[in-house]
Amino acid sequence: MKAPRRVDQPSPSPPSPIDDGFALSGPSNPLDPAFHAYRQDLADTALAGMVIASHYAEPLPRQIMSNVKLMALPSDAGEAVATLVKGDDFQLLDSIRGWAWGYAGPQRRVGYVRAEIVGTL
Repeated sequence: MKAPRRVDQPSPSPPSPIDDGFALSGPSNPLDPAFHAYRQDLADTALAGMVIASHYAEPLPRQIMSNVKLMALPSDAGEAVATLVKGDDFQLLDSIRGWAWGYAGPQRRVGYVRAEIVGTL
């Protein structure tokens, strides 16, 4: 049987977020994932401190080897979000199951291309 708590014992209080030097306050301004390379599992290191991801990666500079559509999802049947031309720079963050994920162009449009389309500089 559990003994009753004495009235003169203070209740434990939860730690304040300020105790750790990090206050969770103010408005949240989520970044647009169409122009900022982050997913739940991976994000560009440039976004550390702005988004939460399981892992962060330094983008690898690559080049598009032939004209191709940048896809929103890793599928040929998905939505094309941009057109890339041979010679365009591509910042590679992930490559899995035949698809390369990263961003390209001056607007840093994020998406997927077939991995064989991406070559080293």
